[in-house]
Amino acid sequence: MCLAFGCGNKSFDTAEALQLYIQQPENEYVYSKTVNGVDFSVLYKPTDLLVNQELGDHKSAEIVDSLRDKYKAYMYFTVSMSKNNQELLSNVAGNKRRFGAMVNELAFGMEQKVHLYTPKKDTVLLVDYIYPRMYGMSGATTMLFVYPREQKVTNQEFMTLSIEDLGFYTGEVKFKIPTKIIASEPRIQFN
Repeated sequence: MCLAFGCGNKSFDTAEALQLYIQQPENEYVYSKTVNGVDFSVLYKPTDLLVNQELGDHKSAEIVDSLRDKYKAYMYFTVSMSKNNQELLSNVAGNKRRFGAMVNELAFGMEQKVHLYTPKKDTVLLVDYIYPRMYGMSGATTMLFVYPREQKVTNQEFMTLSIEDLGFYTGEVKFKIPTKIIASEPRIQFN
């Protein structure tokens, strides 16, 4: 169990308390940058937040353990990007061609734009990503990226999440993320 979740990891009574904890920059689960007016944020989502999302009212120890086993094989990163406190698409809405190209890129091409790699430049292959369309109702374009929890990453001191320029003249934006946050993921006390 210590290998999967780390020993001495923090524990919280509720998902809300865990969410508040990981949103504090000093705890190293969230990273933010602004480049050329585009705000970027990367948040590592601990396994128990995904477990809680699927759990509902059925909180037996067996179901919790089963869901933890299901989700612990992966690392989950929420990437948020906004310009002028709006979704990226809202900033290109006046240009039909650019709007269509960006919709296509966000929905189908992000595996070519977002990369996770080790200090030795070993690339971790993207398992999946989710781009929920918010149709201008959100203050940011927020996506979930899923990577396998591989030893070649977790055995390193840090990993780098890189986001290529999406047409806003930001260049490549990189986030150096310590792997200790994965080894010592905070948990929720479900019982």
